[in-house]
Amino acid sequence: MSSSLLATRRFAPLFWCQFFSAFNDNFLKNALVFLILFKWTGPNSDPLVALVTAIFIFPYFILSAIGGEAADRFDKSVVAQRLKLAEIAVAGIAIAGFWFDSPELLFAALFLIGVIAALFGPIKYGILPDHLVEAELPAGNALVEGATFIAILTGTIVAGFASKNGGSPASFAGLMMAFAFASWVSALFIPRTG
Repeated sequence: MSSSLLATRRFAPLFWCQFFSAFNDNFLKNALVFLILFKWTGPNSDPLVALVTAIFIFPYFILSAIGGEAADRFDKSVVAQRLKLAEIAVAGIAIAGFWFDSPELLFAALFLIGVIAALFGPIKYGILPDHLVEAELPAGNALVEGATFIAILTGTIVAGFASKNGGSPASFAGLMMAFAFASWVSALFIPRTG
């Protein structure tokens, strides 16, 4: 059943939207950690590394409920499309941070990525019952979770390679924008929920 869901328009766009978005979130978070550790602060980096995780997770505490309300009140596919379009703009801020070697811009981008992720979380799970029949829900949930964890792992690994020797702003920029754009394009194909 899982492979057949991935071939349907009612599920595949959401799957890929989530995969590309989770990759980007973790690529940015871990690239920032690697830059703090190996380029900016060295051995005195513990507080900043802890701050990276706190800044990314904090929006979940304050905004997940708002994301849930948006999922109940508005067409989930439209909200997803708008959030993913905003993610392209945030990727632009992150690119500027990489390009100008600015921790401040990168922390701002990370916070905004956390805001988008917190608002998108309830949408991605709330949309599944709108497009899947009851018997497909366990497989749909498993695929979304699987995509998320694979994206976290690959985003972390790719961030490590991209950050080698201080990283190249061009490679950071290309990856961030490509995955943000891919997530938005995927969101455009999510069927309307009403």
